[in-house]
Amino acid sequence: MSPAALPNRLLVSVSALVFGGVFVALVLFERPGLGIGHFFYIAIALLALAVGPRYGAVGGIVATCLFSLAVTLNHDVPTRELLTVSTPIRFVTYVSIGALLGWFAEHYKTALAEAQVLAERDWLTGLPSMRGFEKAIDGRLATGRPFGLVLANVDGFEQMTGRSGTSPDDALRSVAEALGTALSPEDDIARIGGAEFAILCTADSVLEASRYANRIEQAVASAPHPVTVGWAGSPTEGRNALSLYRAADERLYARRLLRTPRRVGRNIG
Repeated sequence: MSPAALPNRLLVSVSALVFGGVFVALVLFERPGLGIGHFFYIAIALLALAVGPRYGAVGGIVATCLFSLAVTLNHDVPTRELLTVSTPIRFVTYVSIGALLGWFAEHYKTALAEAQVLAERDWLTGLPSMRGFEKAIDGRLATGRPFGLVLANVDGFEQMTGRSGTSPDDALRSVAEALGTALSPEDDIARIGGAEFAILCTADSVLEASRYANRIEQAVASAPHPVTVGWAGSPTEGRNALSLYRAADERLYARRLLRTPRRVGRNIG
């Protein structure tokens, strides 16, 4: 059962209890002008919020039928009231409230789901953002199976515009596309920083994670914007996201330092 289904089931259960409670109160305590039947709106609203406009309207029909039955059973309320215009008015209002509340609730849930997706997506590259990445790595950790974390940082990102005339945004999109092409279907990728990407892959050891990282780096090396990578393996180098990120980031930083003199020397030459 999904977590979202639990509150809905609770609302439906409470709605059923309210329907029953209001019906009993109508039979036992209703008097002309008292208006206990208005409490059916609570039951209708709960049902509509839980399962949408169609069932909200059905709840309105049920409320009208229960009200009519309660008036028939209650000897203190004259049944002639059922033969007046108040009955069809009650039917219309009950059904309308159920349908309207259900419609608004349904559209609110859709909008909320879309907002959550957008919140977990990087607007520039379309990849998952840091929030989406955190969910992905938590999911991997929860399984208890080994996996690798690879960090990829775009080389020379700060000087990119002046060097090639390429805008940083275009460069990041290009790198995201190149990395996505190099990945396996079961891999997860996200943009977690300005010029940094994170990849989760299946790797049974740190050595396997390093081989995977180097393969990714080589696959992007021929692209206009190469990357430097660092890696870590779970559970050997950490059993939580922070430990793994630190291990991978340290390797990434060390590899960038090792490469800097060669690149500077190449530029001088």
